[in-house]
Amino acid sequence: MKLSVRMVAVAAVLATAACAPQTSGNSSSDKDEKTGTLRVWLFQEVNNTPKEEVVDSVLAEFEKAHEGTDVTVEYIPVETRAQRIKAAFNDPESAPDLVEYGNTETAGYVKDGGLADVTEEFAAWDEAKDTDPTARQSVTVGGKIYGAPYFVGVRALYYRTDVFEELGLGVPKTQAELISTAKEIRAAKPELYGIAVGGAYTYGAMPFIWSHGGELATGTGGSYAAAIDSAAARKGIEAYTSLFGDDNCPAAKCAAMTGNDTITAFAAGKAAMAIGGDFSHAAVEAGKVKGTYAVVPLPGLKPGSIAPAFAGGNNLGVLKSTTHRTLAVDLMKRLASKKAQGELFEAMGFLPTFSDVRQQVAAKEAFVKPFVETLAADTKFVPASPAWAQIDAGQVLPTMFQEVVSGKKDVATASADAAKKMNDAFGSVG
Repeated sequence: MKLSVRMVAVAAVLATAACAPQTSGNSSSDKDEKTGTLRVWLFQEVNNTPKEEVVDSVLAEFEKAHEGTDVTVEYIPVETRAQRIKAAFNDPESAPDLVEYGNTETAGYVKDGGLADVTEEFAAWDEAKDTDPTARQSVTVGGKIYGAPYFVGVRALYYRTDVFEELGLGVPKTQAELISTAKEIRAAKPELYGIAVGGAYTYGAMPFIWSHGGELATGTGGSYAAAIDSAAARKGIEAYTSLFGDDNCPAAKCAAMTGNDTITAFAAGKAAMAIGGDFSHAAVEAGKVKGTYAVVPLPGLKPGSIAPAFAGGNNLGVLKSTTHRTLAVDLMKRLASKKAQGELFEAMGFLPTFSDVRQQVAAKEAFVKPFVETLAADTKFVPASPAWAQIDAGQVLPTMFQEVVSGKKDVATASADAAKKMNDAFGSVG
Protein backbone atom coordinates (compact mmCIF):
# COMPACT_ATOMS: atom_id res chain seq x y z
CA MET A 1 0.00 0.00 0.00
CA LYS A 2 1.31 3.45 -0.90
CA LEU A 3 0.41 6.53 1.17
CA SER A 4 0.59 10.02 -0.34
CA VAL A 5 0.18 13.13 1.81
CA ARG A 6 -0.98 16.59 0.75
CA MET A 7 -0.65 19.80 2.71
CA VAL A 8 -4.36 19.73 3.66
CA ALA A 9 -5.05 16.35 5.36
CA VAL A 10 -4.91 13.78 2.58
CA ALA A 11 -5.01 10.02 2.68
CA ALA A 12 -4.35 7.81 -0.31
CA VAL A 13 -4.52 4.08 -0.75
CA LEU A 14 -3.46 1.85 -3.65
CA ALA A 15 -5.73 -0.98 -4.63
CA THR A 16 -4.50 -4.47 -5.28
CA ALA A 17 -6.73 -7.31 -6.45
CA ALA A 18 -10.01 -8.77 -7.57
CA CYS A 19 -13.24 -8.28 -9.41
CA ALA A 20 -14.74 -5.34 -11.28
CA PRO A 21 -18.15 -3.97 -10.24
CA GLN A 22 -21.23 -3.84 -12.41
CA THR A 23 -21.04 -0.91 -14.79
CA SER A 24 -23.45 2.02 -14.52
CA GLY A 25 -24.84 3.24 -17.82
CA ASN A 26 -26.05 6.80 -17.24
CA SER A 27 -22.87 8.73 -16.52
CA SER A 28 -22.77 12.21 -18.05
CA SER A 29 -19.09 11.62 -18.73
CA ASP A 30 -18.13 9.68 -21.85
CA LYS A 31 -15.81 7.57 -19.71
CA ASP A 32 -16.38 5.06 -16.93
CA GLU A 33 -12.87 3.85 -16.23
CA LYS A 34 -12.32 0.87 -13.94
CA THR A 35 -8.78 1.79 -12.89
CA GLY A 36 -6.90 4.96 -12.11
CA THR A 37 -7.14 7.60 -9.41
CA LEU A 38 -10.37 8.49 -7.60
CA ARG A 39 -10.43 11.84 -5.85
CA VAL A 40 -12.59 12.23 -2.77
CA TRP A 41 -13.36 15.38 -0.77
CA LEU A 42 -14.52 14.94 2.81
CA PHE A 43 -15.07 17.57 5.49
CA GLN A 44 -12.37 18.43 7.99
CA GLU A 45 -13.62 17.93 11.56
CA VAL A 46 -12.46 19.65 14.76
CA ASN A 47 -10.56 16.48 15.64
CA ASN A 48 -10.11 14.79 12.29
CA THR A 49 -7.86 11.84 13.14
CA PRO A 50 -10.63 9.41 14.20
CA LYS A 51 -12.53 10.12 11.00
CA GLU A 52 -9.42 9.53 8.92
CA GLU A 53 -8.93 6.16 10.60
CA VAL A 54 -12.45 5.04 9.71
CA VAL A 55 -12.07 6.24 6.13
CA ASP A 56 -8.68 4.54 5.80
CA SER A 57 -10.28 1.27 6.93
CA VAL A 58 -12.90 1.55 4.20
CA LEU A 59 -10.26 2.36 1.61
CA ALA A 60 -8.25 -0.68 2.66
CA GLU A 61 -11.24 -2.87 1.80
CA PHE A 62 -11.90 -0.94 -1.38
CA GLU A 63 -8.32 -1.50 -2.55
CA LYS A 64 -8.72 -5.25 -2.24
CA ALA A 65 -11.73 -5.18 -4.52
CA HIS A 66 -10.37 -2.96 -7.29
CA GLU A 67 -7.01 -3.67 -8.83
CA GLY A 68 -5.00 -0.70 -10.04
CA THR A 69 -7.11 1.95 -8.32
CA ASP A 70 -5.75 4.89 -6.28
CA VAL A 71 -8.00 6.81 -3.88
CA THR A 72 -6.88 10.24 -2.75
CA VAL A 73 -8.92 11.78 0.07
CA GLU A 74 -8.65 15.48 0.82
CA TYR A 75 -10.21 16.90 3.97
CA ILE A 76 -11.54 20.35 3.16
CA PRO A 77 -12.58 23.14 5.58
CA VAL A 78 -16.33 23.20 6.18
CA GLU A 79 -16.45 27.01 6.10
CA THR A 80 -15.19 27.23 2.51
CA ARG A 81 -16.70 24.04 1.09
CA ALA A 82 -19.47 25.80 -0.85
CA GLN A 83 -17.06 27.85 -2.94
CA ARG A 84 -14.76 24.89 -3.58
CA ILE A 85 -17.54 22.51 -4.55
CA LYS A 86 -19.22 25.04 -6.82
CA ALA A 87 -15.88 25.69 -8.51
CA ALA A 88 -15.38 21.93 -8.94
CA PHE A 89 -18.67 21.68 -10.83
CA ASN A 90 -17.24 24.10 -13.39
CA ASP A 91 -13.80 22.51 -13.61
CA PRO A 92 -14.01 18.73 -14.15
CA GLU A 93 -10.24 18.43 -14.49
CA SER A 94 -9.69 19.35 -10.84
CA ALA A 95 -13.01 18.11 -9.46
CA PRO A 96 -13.33 15.13 -7.13
CA ASP A 97 -15.22 11.99 -8.13
CA LEU A 98 -16.97 11.75 -4.79
CA VAL A 99 -17.77 14.53 -2.33
CA GLU A 100 -19.21 14.94 1.16
CA TYR A 101 -21.74 17.73 1.35
CA GLY A 102 -24.22 19.16 3.84
CA ASN A 103 -27.76 17.86 3.53
CA THR A 104 -29.04 21.43 3.10
CA GLU A 105 -27.11 21.73 -0.15
CA THR A 106 -28.67 18.89 -2.16
CA ALA A 107 -31.26 20.95 -4.05
CA GLY A 108 -28.75 23.65 -4.94
CA TYR A 109 -26.11 21.25 -6.16
CA VAL A 110 -28.66 19.37 -8.25
CA LYS A 111 -29.82 22.63 -9.83
CA ASP A 112 -26.18 23.45 -10.57
CA GLY A 113 -25.92 20.15 -12.43
CA GLY A 114 -23.06 18.95 -10.28
CA LEU A 115 -24.40 15.72 -8.76
CA ALA A 116 -25.07 12.47 -10.57
CA ASP A 117 -28.47 10.79 -10.42
CA VAL A 118 -27.86 7.49 -8.61
CA THR A 119 -31.50 6.45 -8.22
CA GLU A 120 -30.99 3.03 -9.80
CA GLU A 121 -27.90 2.17 -7.79
CA PHE A 122 -29.51 3.35 -4.54
CA ALA A 123 -32.60 1.23 -5.20
CA ALA A 124 -30.42 -1.80 -5.87
CA TRP A 125 -28.39 -1.28 -2.68
CA ASP A 126 -29.67 -3.80 -0.14
CA GLU A 127 -28.87 -1.66 2.91
CA ALA A 128 -30.75 1.37 1.58
CA LYS A 129 -34.12 -0.05 2.69
CA ASP A 130 -33.17 0.70 6.34
CA THR A 131 -32.30 4.36 5.69
CA ASP A 132 -34.19 6.76 7.94
CA PRO A 133 -36.97 8.46 5.89
CA THR A 134 -35.75 11.95 6.79
CA ALA A 135 -32.20 11.07 5.76
CA ARG A 136 -33.47 9.58 2.50
CA GLN A 137 -35.43 12.79 1.87
CA SER A 138 -32.19 14.75 2.23
CA VAL A 139 -30.75 13.11 -0.91
CA THR A 140 -33.99 13.29 -2.89
CA VAL A 141 -34.86 16.03 -5.38
CA GLY A 142 -37.79 15.72 -7.75
CA GLY A 143 -38.21 12.06 -6.84
CA LYS A 144 -34.64 11.17 -7.83
CA ILE A 145 -31.74 10.17 -5.57
CA TYR A 146 -28.52 12.19 -5.69
CA GLY A 147 -26.29 10.52 -3.13
CA ALA A 148 -26.21 8.45 0.03
CA PRO A 149 -26.90 9.80 3.54
CA TYR A 150 -23.67 9.73 5.55
CA PHE A 151 -24.83 10.69 9.04
CA VAL A 152 -27.53 12.67 10.79
CA GLY A 153 -26.95 15.18 13.54
CA VAL A 154 -28.68 17.48 15.99
CA ARG A 155 -27.33 19.84 18.61
CA ALA A 156 -27.82 19.91 22.37
CA LEU A 157 -26.38 21.74 25.38
CA TYR A 158 -22.93 20.73 26.64
CA TYR A 159 -22.16 22.03 30.14
CA ARG A 160 -19.33 21.80 32.66
CA THR A 161 -20.49 19.73 35.63
CA ASP A 162 -17.53 20.87 37.75
CA VAL A 163 -18.27 24.57 37.18
CA PHE A 164 -21.97 24.14 37.88
CA GLU A 165 -21.22 22.20 41.06
CA GLU A 166 -18.65 24.73 42.26
CA LEU A 167 -21.08 27.62 41.78
CA GLY A 168 -24.11 25.72 43.04
CA LEU A 169 -26.00 26.13 39.77
CA GLY A 170 -28.83 24.05 38.40
CA VAL A 171 -28.98 22.95 34.78
CA PRO A 172 -31.04 25.55 32.85
CA LYS A 173 -34.61 24.39 32.23
CA THR A 174 -35.68 27.33 30.08
CA GLN A 175 -34.04 29.57 27.54
CA ALA A 176 -34.27 32.51 29.93
CA GLU A 177 -32.47 30.46 32.60
CA LEU A 178 -29.82 29.52 30.05
CA ILE A 179 -29.09 33.18 29.33
CA SER A 180 -29.08 34.25 33.00
CA THR A 181 -26.96 31.26 34.03
CA ALA A 182 -24.39 32.02 31.34
CA LYS A 183 -24.04 35.58 32.62
CA GLU A 184 -23.88 34.44 36.25
CA ILE A 185 -21.01 32.12 35.40
CA ARG A 186 -19.16 34.85 33.50
CA ALA A 187 -19.51 37.20 36.49
CA ALA A 188 -18.14 34.57 38.88
CA LYS A 189 -15.46 33.30 36.51
CA PRO A 190 -14.47 36.06 34.05
CA GLU A 191 -11.83 33.79 32.52
CA LEU A 192 -14.66 31.68 31.06
CA TYR A 193 -17.38 32.32 28.53
CA GLY A 194 -20.65 31.51 30.27
CA ILE A 195 -21.74 29.90 27.02
CA ALA A 196 -19.60 30.00 23.89
CA VAL A 197 -21.62 31.43 21.01
CA GLY A 198 -20.64 32.46 17.51
CA GLY A 199 -21.84 35.14 15.15
CA ALA A 200 -21.09 32.71 12.31
CA TYR A 201 -22.82 29.80 14.05
CA THR A 202 -26.11 29.74 12.13
CA TYR A 203 -27.27 26.34 13.35
CA GLY A 204 -26.59 27.25 16.96
CA ALA A 205 -28.76 30.34 16.60
CA MET A 206 -31.70 28.72 14.82
CA PRO A 207 -33.19 27.03 17.94
CA PHE A 208 -33.59 30.47 19.53
CA ILE A 209 -35.52 31.71 16.49
CA TRP A 210 -37.67 28.60 16.22
CA SER A 211 -38.45 28.37 19.93
CA HIS A 212 -39.90 31.89 19.78
CA GLY A 213 -42.18 30.82 16.94
CA GLY A 214 -40.08 32.35 14.19
CA GLU A 215 -39.21 30.79 10.85
CA LEU A 216 -36.44 31.31 8.32
CA ALA A 217 -38.91 31.32 5.46
CA THR A 218 -42.43 30.24 4.62
CA GLY A 219 -43.70 28.42 1.56
CA THR A 220 -44.08 25.02 -0.07
CA GLY A 221 -43.33 23.31 -3.33
CA GLY A 222 -40.04 25.09 -3.81
CA SER A 223 -41.55 28.60 -3.61
CA TYR A 224 -40.44 30.48 -0.52
CA ALA A 225 -40.51 33.92 1.04
CA ALA A 226 -38.22 35.06 3.86
CA ALA A 227 -39.71 35.24 7.36
CA ILE A 228 -36.53 36.06 9.27
CA ASP A 229 -37.81 39.61 9.81
CA SER A 230 -41.11 38.58 11.42
CA ALA A 231 -41.87 39.72 14.98
CA ALA A 232 -41.42 36.20 16.34
CA ALA A 233 -38.10 35.66 14.53
CA ARG A 234 -36.83 39.00 15.81
CA LYS A 235 -37.50 37.90 19.40
CA GLY A 236 -35.35 34.85 18.78
CA ILE A 237 -32.59 36.96 17.22
CA GLU A 238 -32.68 39.27 20.24
CA ALA A 239 -32.40 36.30 22.62
CA TYR A 240 -29.41 34.81 20.80
CA THR A 241 -27.56 38.10 20.30
CA SER A 242 -28.05 39.00 23.98
CA LEU A 243 -25.35 36.41 24.66
CA PHE A 244 -22.71 38.54 22.88
CA GLY A 245 -21.09 40.99 25.24
CA ASP A 246 -18.58 41.34 28.05
CA ASP A 247 -21.12 39.73 30.40
CA ASN A 248 -20.87 36.40 28.52
CA CYS A 249 -19.01 36.12 25.19
CA PRO A 250 -17.40 39.42 24.10
CA ALA A 251 -18.45 40.45 20.61
CA ALA A 252 -14.87 41.32 19.67
CA LYS A 253 -13.91 37.68 20.12
CA CYS A 254 -17.16 35.84 19.49
CA ALA A 255 -18.75 37.65 16.53
CA ALA A 256 -16.64 35.76 14.01
CA MET A 257 -16.73 32.40 15.80
CA THR A 258 -18.17 29.39 13.96
CA GLY A 259 -19.75 26.29 15.43
CA ASN A 260 -16.40 24.51 15.39
CA ASP A 261 -14.85 27.47 17.21
CA THR A 262 -17.39 27.26 20.03
CA ILE A 263 -16.76 23.55 20.51
CA THR A 264 -13.01 24.11 20.43
CA ALA A 265 -13.40 26.72 23.18
CA PHE A 266 -15.55 24.40 25.28
CA ALA A 267 -13.24 21.41 24.82
CA ALA A 268 -10.26 23.55 25.78
CA GLY A 269 -11.92 24.54 29.06
CA LYS A 270 -12.58 28.14 28.03
CA ALA A 271 -16.38 27.98 28.27
CA ALA A 272 -18.85 26.62 30.79
CA MET A 273 -21.44 25.76 28.14
CA ALA A 274 -21.70 25.32 24.39
CA ILE A 275 -24.30 24.24 21.87
CA GLY A 276 -22.77 21.23 20.19
CA GLY A 277 -23.80 18.25 18.14
CA ASP A 278 -23.59 14.54 18.70
CA PHE A 279 -20.81 14.86 16.13
CA SER A 280 -18.90 17.12 18.57
CA HIS A 281 -18.56 14.38 21.16
CA ALA A 282 -15.20 13.05 20.01
CA ALA A 283 -13.60 16.50 20.00
CA VAL A 284 -14.89 17.24 23.52
CA GLU A 285 -13.72 13.86 24.78
CA ALA A 286 -10.27 14.64 23.40
CA GLY A 287 -10.17 17.98 25.20
CA LYS A 288 -9.35 19.21 28.69
CA VAL A 289 -12.93 18.88 29.91
CA LYS A 290 -13.09 15.10 29.50
CA GLY A 291 -14.87 13.65 32.52
CA THR A 292 -16.19 17.01 33.73
CA TYR A 293 -19.10 17.67 31.40
CA ALA A 294 -22.58 16.43 30.58
CA VAL A 295 -25.13 17.00 27.83
CA VAL A 296 -28.86 17.79 27.97
CA PRO A 297 -31.34 18.90 25.30
CA LEU A 298 -31.22 22.64 24.67
CA PRO A 299 -34.17 24.07 26.63
CA GLY A 300 -37.06 25.89 25.03
CA LEU A 301 -39.13 28.74 26.43
CA LYS A 302 -41.20 26.70 28.88
CA PRO A 303 -39.77 24.53 31.70
CA GLY A 304 -39.19 21.01 30.46
CA SER A 305 -39.49 21.93 26.80
CA ILE A 306 -36.84 21.25 24.17
CA ALA A 307 -35.91 23.95 21.67
CA PRO A 308 -36.52 22.87 18.07
CA ALA A 309 -33.22 21.75 16.59
CA PHE A 310 -31.92 21.81 13.05
CA ALA A 311 -32.10 18.31 11.55
CA GLY A 312 -28.62 18.33 10.13
CA GLY A 313 -26.27 15.81 8.70
CA ASN A 314 -24.10 15.14 5.71
CA ASN A 315 -24.43 13.15 2.51
CA LEU A 316 -22.04 11.66 -0.02
CA GLY A 317 -22.55 12.35 -3.72
CA VAL A 318 -20.95 11.32 -7.00
CA LEU A 319 -20.13 14.18 -9.34
CA LYS A 320 -21.60 14.11 -12.83
CA SER A 321 -18.19 14.88 -14.26
CA THR A 322 -16.53 11.74 -12.89
CA THR A 323 -14.78 9.48 -15.35
CA HIS A 324 -15.01 6.65 -12.77
CA ARG A 325 -18.74 6.58 -12.10
CA THR A 326 -19.05 2.87 -11.27
CA LEU A 327 -16.07 2.93 -8.91
CA ALA A 328 -17.25 6.18 -7.33
CA VAL A 329 -20.72 4.78 -6.66
CA ASP A 330 -19.22 1.66 -5.13
CA LEU A 331 -16.95 3.71 -2.88
CA MET A 332 -19.89 5.92 -1.91
CA LYS A 333 -21.86 2.89 -0.76
CA ARG A 334 -18.89 1.50 1.16
CA LEU A 335 -18.25 4.80 2.98
CA ALA A 336 -21.97 5.13 3.78
CA SER A 337 -22.51 1.47 4.66
CA LYS A 338 -23.94 0.23 7.95
CA LYS A 339 -20.52 -1.05 8.99
CA ALA A 340 -18.75 2.23 8.19
CA GLN A 341 -21.46 4.36 9.81
CA GLY A 342 -21.25 2.23 12.95
CA GLU A 343 -17.50 2.75 13.04
CA LEU A 344 -17.92 6.48 12.35
CA PHE A 345 -20.26 6.67 15.35
CA GLU A 346 -17.71 4.90 17.54
CA ALA A 347 -14.97 7.25 16.35
CA MET A 348 -16.78 10.58 16.07
CA GLY A 349 -20.21 10.22 17.66
CA PHE A 350 -21.94 10.82 14.30
CA LEU A 351 -25.45 9.33 14.42
CA PRO A 352 -26.08 6.68 11.75
CA THR A 353 -28.68 7.28 9.05
CA PHE A 354 -29.88 3.68 9.26
CA SER A 355 -32.71 3.29 11.78
CA ASP A 356 -31.58 -0.14 12.96
CA VAL A 357 -27.95 0.90 13.43
CA ARG A 358 -29.01 4.04 15.32
CA GLN A 359 -31.07 1.94 17.72
CA GLN A 360 -28.08 -0.31 18.31
CA VAL A 361 -25.69 2.52 19.13
CA ALA A 362 -28.24 4.32 21.32
CA ALA A 363 -28.60 1.19 23.41
CA LYS A 364 -24.84 1.00 23.91
CA GLU A 365 -23.88 4.64 24.51
CA ALA A 366 -25.48 6.86 27.16
CA PHE A 367 -24.27 10.10 25.57
CA VAL A 368 -26.59 9.53 22.62
CA LYS A 369 -29.73 9.91 24.76
CA PRO A 370 -30.09 13.75 24.76
CA PHE A 371 -29.60 13.84 21.00
CA VAL A 372 -32.14 11.09 20.38
CA GLU A 373 -34.55 12.96 22.68
CA THR A 374 -33.97 16.11 20.65
CA LEU A 375 -34.58 14.26 17.39
CA ALA A 376 -37.83 12.90 18.82
CA ALA A 377 -39.00 16.29 20.13
CA ASP A 378 -39.18 18.78 17.28
CA THR A 379 -36.61 19.16 14.55
CA LYS A 380 -36.73 21.58 11.66
CA PHE A 381 -35.01 21.95 8.34
CA VAL A 382 -33.96 24.82 6.10
CA PRO A 383 -36.11 25.73 3.07
CA ALA A 384 -35.93 22.93 0.49
CA SER A 385 -34.90 25.35 -2.22
CA PRO A 386 -31.83 25.59 -4.46
CA ALA A 387 -31.59 29.14 -3.13
CA TRP A 388 -30.49 27.91 0.29
CA ALA A 389 -27.00 27.07 -0.98
CA GLN A 390 -26.75 30.66 -2.27
CA ILE A 391 -28.04 32.06 1.03
CA ASP A 392 -25.67 29.87 3.02
CA ALA A 393 -22.63 30.59 0.85
CA GLY A 394 -23.45 34.30 0.95
CA GLN A 395 -23.29 34.24 4.75
CA VAL A 396 -26.64 36.05 4.89
CA LEU A 397 -27.59 34.96 8.41
CA PRO A 398 -24.09 35.21 9.95
CA THR A 399 -23.84 38.73 8.52
CA MET A 400 -27.15 39.60 10.16
CA PHE A 401 -26.03 38.31 13.57
CA GLN A 402 -22.67 40.03 13.28
CA GLU A 403 -24.26 43.36 12.32
CA VAL A 404 -26.40 43.17 15.45
CA VAL A 405 -23.70 42.12 17.92
CA SER A 406 -21.25 44.69 16.55
CA GLY A 407 -23.80 47.45 17.02
CA LYS A 408 -23.82 48.38 13.32
CA LYS A 409 -27.55 47.72 13.00
CA ASP A 410 -30.47 47.03 15.29
CA VAL A 411 -32.37 43.74 15.04
CA ALA A 412 -35.20 45.19 12.95
CA THR A 413 -32.86 46.69 10.34
CA ALA A 414 -30.48 43.74 10.19
CA SER A 415 -33.29 41.19 9.86
CA ALA A 416 -35.06 43.26 7.20
CA ASP A 417 -31.85 43.47 5.19
CA ALA A 418 -31.31 39.72 5.57
CA ALA A 419 -34.89 39.05 4.45
CA LYS A 420 -34.33 41.11 1.30
CA LYS A 421 -31.18 39.12 0.46
CA MET A 422 -33.04 35.85 1.06
CA ASN A 423 -35.96 36.92 -1.14
CA ASP A 424 -33.55 37.96 -3.88
CA ALA A 425 -32.04 34.47 -3.70
CA PHE A 426 -35.44 32.75 -3.70
CA GLY A 427 -36.50 34.88 -6.67
CA SER A 428 -33.35 34.05 -8.61
CA VAL A 429 -34.19 30.33 -8.70
CA GLY A 430 -37.81 30.80 -9.72
